[in-house]
Amino acid sequence: VPQLTELCLQHIIHNFEKNPIIDRLLPEHQRKVLDKLSTGLPLTVTANLIHDEDYWKRCCTQRWKVCDVSDYGNSWKRMFFERHLENILKCFIPNVTDHNQVLELIPLCKEYVWKLEIDQFLPPVKLDEKEEEEDFDDSGSDVELNEVSTHHYDLGVLITALPHLEELNLTYGVKDCGMNFEWNLFNFTYQDCSNLAVALKKCHNLKIFKLTRSEVDDDKARLLIKNLLDHPSLMELNLSHNLIGDKGARAVGKLINHSKLEILDLCNNQIRHLGAHALAQALANNSTLTSLNLRLNCVEDEGGQAIGRALLTNTTLKSIHLGSNELSEPTATLFCQVLAQNSTLTSINFSCNHIGLDGGKQLLEGLMDNNILTEFDLRLAEVGEESEYLINQILRANEERARLKSLQCPSVKPL
Repeated sequence: VPQLTELCLQHIIHNFEKNPIIDRLLPEHQRKVLDKLSTGLPLTVTANLIHDEDYWKRCCTQRWKVCDVSDYGNSWKRMFFERHLENILKCFIPNVTDHNQVLELIPLCKEYVWKLEIDQFLPPVKLDEKEEEEDFDDSGSDVELNEVSTHHYDLGVLITALPHLEELNLTYGVKDCGMNFEWNLFNFTYQDCSNLAVALKKCHNLKIFKLTRSEVDDDKARLLIKNLLDHPSLMELNLSHNLIGDKGARAVGKLINHSKLEILDLCNNQIRHLGAHALAQALANNSTLTSLNLRLNCVEDEGGQAIGRALLTNTTLKSIHLGSNELSEPTATLFCQVLAQNSTLTSINFSCNHIGLDGGKQLLEGLMDNNILTEFDLRLAEVGEESEYLINQILRANEERARLKSLQCPSVKPL
């Protein structure tokens, strides 16, 4: 016959949703209840009452096959609420999904959400053909109607209500659309951009913002950056794989000078030499940026040389990626001087450019007096095997020198 204590605990477990008793139990009894509680209980009951990590671990592992808690500050509860909120937003259909589904979750999850990664935004469901025909008969062009009909969920109310949100990673598009593919499924509208820009300005604790593969053009980039100019805590900006050109790059240049930005990624855009000049001008006087990625643009030698001249005075940048930018020997000539004078750069990437044999020799010459650089990617840069081998020898010596220096520095400060 079960003991009375066990019967009481079983009763508490079965009726926990109606009468959530946990704090008044002895520690050993709390453990028994938490180990047997259903992971399907409403979040309105468990969110602010249960803090036990083992319970939230069960919630995560039963719901998702892959659970790497190290990506969530080693907190299972944080993992559950971040991923749960992300799933709701990925499946949110404007004009169909109830907004209360998100709003009611805010008071339950706001203390546990530090990062959001949303790689899908669903557009509104299409109108019936009859309704579309009636709309087309009214004033307004088909293009305007299409623009209005594809607005996505407005994140403003949500992200401004999350006090701990530090990282926001967004992609406006649809995953696994299959045979239902249409270009407007990937349309990041100007209204979407405006809503997002206003929200970002109010998200004061945001440190990392990524908006990739979302067809962000110059106008949208300028709108976003206008609202980020005076941001108090933004440290990393990633606008890679978009449609940003020279005008957008000029706006980014202003941001570099008006913010505390440390990492900037503009990979795979449409920046040419004019945009590179704007970025170089900002880089020359900047004292915070440590990493710049311009891979897969088209800055050419004119832009590459402008960036090189900026690096002659810049004293903070540690990593620069100029791969696939149609660079050639003139850029290498200037970077020969950069390598000889710059004392902070530790990583340079010139891969997939036409540096050439003479350019490779000049880079080798500049590297002779450099004992800081430890990474120099020259793959498919046509510098020749001999130059590439000798450059790698210097890099290995610099890497060993850096390793010995780190060993000499005490890791623990004396009391």
